[in-house]
Amino acid sequence: MDFVQEMKKKANALQNTLVLPEGTEERTIIAAAKIIADKIASKVTLLGNVDKIKEVAAANNVDLAGIDLIDPENSEWNAEFAAEYYELRKKKGMTEEQAAIDIKHFLRFGAMMVRLGKADAMVAGALSSTADVLRAGLTIIGTASGMKTASSCFVMDTHNPKWGADGVLIFSDCAVIPTPSAEQLADIAGAAANSCKVMLGAEPVVAMMSYSTKGSGGNKDENILRVQEGTRLAKEKFPELCLDGELQADAALIPSVTEKKAPGSPITGKVNTLVFPDLGAGNIGYKLVQRLAGADAFGPILQGFAKPISDLSRGCSADDIVTTSAITLVQAG
Repeated sequence: MDFVQEMKKKANALQNTLVLPEGTEERTIIAAAKIIADKIASKVTLLGNVDKIKEVAAANNVDLAGIDLIDPENSEWNAEFAAEYYELRKKKGMTEEQAAIDIKHFLRFGAMMVRLGKADAMVAGALSSTADVLRAGLTIIGTASGMKTASSCFVMDTHNPKWGADGVLIFSDCAVIPTPSAEQLADIAGAAANSCKVMLGAEPVVAMMSYSTKGSGGNKDENILRVQEGTRLAKEKFPELCLDGELQADAALIPSVTEKKAPGSPITGKVNTLVFPDLGAGNIGYKLVQRLAGADAFGPILQGFAKPISDLSRGCSADDIVTTSAITLVQAG
C-alpha cells in the first residue's frame, strides 16, 4: 500500500472542503494550489490579509484560481462567529466584546469555519505551535461524542506486509498527552481504533502496550496499573473492539510469544494498532521504527475531535501540507 497515494485517492473521491488558516505563509499558499490542481479538495480557503496572500503567491508564481481568500479582520461571518464563540466561552468569563476581537484570530476563525460547517477540515501549524492549534480545536470544535480526550497518532508504513494492515500500523499517542490517565488511555484506544478504520480501511485490532504482560511486572507500579485499568475501561467503553492488554511489544506482535505470555488473546497475530503507555514510549517507539526499520512515519495526526483538524511541524514542506491535508480530508468522511 502506498499510503500517501491512497489518502489522495480517497480525498479526491470524497471532495470535502478545507481551510488553511495560515494563508499568508509561503508553503501553505503553494500547498493550496497543489491541492486544488490535484482535486484533493473541492474547495480550499486561505485566511489572512488578501493583498498579502496575493503578494506572496505572485512572488512564488502561484496561481490562486479556484482558491477562496478570506480576511478574518473583515469577514461577513464575523458577527455570526463571534456570537457562537461567546456562547461557547461565556461560562469562562468571555464577554461579547472580547469574543468579537478573539474570533478574528486566524486559528479560531478557521476552527469556527469547521464547527459551523463552512469547511470540513482544518490544517495548521506551519507558523503556529501545537499548543495553539490544539487550543483552538478544543475550545471551538471540541472532542467527539463520548470522548473527553484529544490525542494523536502516527501512521507507520513498514513496507513489510507481515506487520499490521498490509505493512501499515497506527501508533498512538506519540505527540499530545505526556502521561495519560487510565481514562485517557481508554479514549486514546478508541480514537486510534477509529483512525485505523478510517485511514487504513482495516478492522482495528488494538494492543495496550507496557513493559509488563498480564501482570508479569508485578502489581505495585502505577505505570502497569494504569495500563491495566485503561484496558479494562476501553473494553467497557468500546465493547465491539478487538483489544487486549497490558502487553509487551513482542507479546503484542509475535504470535508465538503472544501464545506463551498471553495464551488465548483475541489479538494474536492480528495487531494493527498500538497504544503506548505514555508520550516517552510512543515518541521513542515511532522514531526507532522509522530510523532502524526504514518505515515511513506520517503524522502526528490529531484524533478524538468532533471534526477533523490537523497539526503540522513548523519545519514542514509544501508537500507535507498537501499530504496532511489529504489525510485530514479523509478523516472528514
